[in-house]
Amino acid sequence: MKMVMLSEVDVGRDNNLNLIRMLAASGVLISHAWPISSGSIKNQPFAGILHGIDLGIICVSIFFAISGYLIAQSFDRDPNLKRFWISRIMRIFPALLIVLLITALILAPLITVADVKTVLRAAPEYIFRNFTLFSLEQYLPGVFKGNPVGGSINIPLWTLSHELVCYFFVTVLGLLGLLKTPRLMLLAWLAFIACYVLIIYFEPQSRLVALAKLAFPFMVGVVFFVWREKIILSWIIGCSLIALTAILYDSVIFREAFMLSLTYIIFLLAFLPGGKIRGYNRFGDYSYGIYIYAFPIQQLVAYAGVSNPFLNILYAFPLALLCAILSWRIIEKPSLGIAKKFKQRSRDLAATK
Repeated sequence: MKMVMLSEVDVGRDNNLNLIRMLAASGVLISHAWPISSGSIKNQPFAGILHGIDLGIICVSIFFAISGYLIAQSFDRDPNLKRFWISRIMRIFPALLIVLLITALILAPLITVADVKTVLRAAPEYIFRNFTLFSLEQYLPGVFKGNPVGGSINIPLWTLSHELVCYFFVTVLGLLGLLKTPRLMLLAWLAFIACYVLIIYFEPQSRLVALAKLAFPFMVGVVFFVWREKIILSWIIGCSLIALTAILYDSVIFREAFMLSLTYIIFLLAFLPGGKIRGYNRFGDYSYGIYIYAFPIQQLVAYAGVSNPFLNILYAFPLALLCAILSWRIIEKPSLGIAKKFKQRSRDLAATK
């Protein structure tokens, strides 16, 4: 079987990461179809057999693992704070603002059972709180109140604030020089594990626990980047990690073993299969659009009276994909182009000094 170092196959953008992220975003949509249809979050696929790790958690963890690797790579290549953060901001916030405006000012007034003026008065606070991410608001007056998941408009946005916190982790690691020093990164990983164990064991605050659980695959991704010249990609190792995770099924570290194995398998799939599958990269990156549009669209499908999760997926996915394509082409890609131009001007200006 093929065995290579991660650093040998991580060359440019010729990989399957866009495809994997697209599948992960679609997996989140699929997972949410069950609670949206039934009202019970416990009905999500795999929740009953993986000790509460449902399909949605798996897919979000994939996002965070890939993000950890790519964000560390981005800072390592260009450690300028302004350029680093302008890229992060332009990737997340322009598309987020548009989905919030569409949701609050177009969708909500059309379907609310409350007075439209009441909805419009509540809309600015809804938009502001969700745009800033750290004080999310899920409700607008009379919107989706009769749905099984009563009133919730866009639950997946809760992960975005944790994503930003993880970006700060990378910034600190980069400023300390740890992204270029594998041995010191190992110490940082051990320190993270110590904090992680304390948070998971004592559960001081639910938001902090949620952050720790998402930060785990993110930090695994960061470690994979820093140690990329030592990490062997091998299907034998991948199968061995799956077997080890199965052995640890009833242990207290099952979740961590699962996330470590999941991340490794994702990197195998990202960098080893080649050929025609790489052609997906020509389409663009629709994963973020799927992620931020899917839930309100699925709620709209449920509002229309669809109570079967499979039908919810069937009706919602094409609509979410259409929104994602438009978001990528009209908002996200141009926003990244603006960030790219800013970064180039910044480099040119620095070169003249």
